[in-house]
Formats: sequence, C-alpha cells, structure tokens
Amino acid sequence: MIEHVVLFKVKAGTHAASVKAMVEGLKGLKTRVPGIVDLSVGANFTDRNKGFTHGLIVRFQDKAALEGYLPHPAHQEVVQGCIRPIIEDVIALDYEV
Repeated sequence: MIEHVVLFKVKAGTHAASVKAMVEGLKGLKTRVPGIVDLSVGANFTDRNKGFTHGLIVRFQDKAALEGYLPHPAHQEVVQGCIRPIIEDVIALDYEV
C-alpha cells in the first residue's frame, strides 16, 4: 500500500466557506477515485505546524492507484476549483506502508 501525505497552507483571509469546500471536495474523492483504501483530511490544531493549516492522508492500494489519482478528473476538479485558489503553499510526500 501507498500513503500519500499532503500539507496545505491556506492563504490568510480565506473565507471559511472556501476552506469548507476544499475539505469536502477532498473527502468526496474517496468514493470518486478508484484505488483509494482510506482518506482523511482536517484542520491542524497544534502550534508545530510552520504555518500549514490542513492535512490530507490518502492510502492507496498500490503505486498504480496513486499514479491514476493524480491526473484523475475528480482530483483535478478539486485541485483546480477548490485548492489552488486558496492555497499559499503545499508539500506532499508518498511512501510505502
């Protein structure tokens, strides 16, 4: 299995509705993209965040599922419509579990 971890830094002053749309859009990918075993997303609550406000963890069946996720139309819809407009910075990493 593959773990895909993403940290997001939402731009200061972003409306709560836009942040909610991002979170809900990401949650919805679990049922829209094949190969996702589990998905969690949420707001950070610690002060050790270096400015990153939200985290996403997606567990995939295998590397092929991860490779299919990135260009998948549902993923791109969320990235283009809900994430890019409100994100100041993002970091991602992938590893085998």
